[in-house]
Amino acid sequence: MKQRCPGQDFRKLSAQINQCPDCGADVEIFSNETKVKCHICGSMVYKDKIPSCAEWCASARECLGEKRWKQSGR
Repeated sequence: MKQRCPGQDFRKLSAQINQCPDCGADVEIFSNETKVKCHICGSMVYKDKIPSCAEWCASARECLGEKRWKQSGR
């Protein structure tokens, strides 16, 4: 049986709004994405910072273990 990270459950996605660096349009980027194409001008929009799963995943503590989770700064 193949085990998956519980943080990859698409029902637990979150979204953030970033601005396109070329046209200024608001672009929605989901937590499982690092970049998306602007729907207005077609430019690539990147997350400001690519977070590790320990920063955003509700299951990180379970996956990493208590010691590694605490070391991640949480």
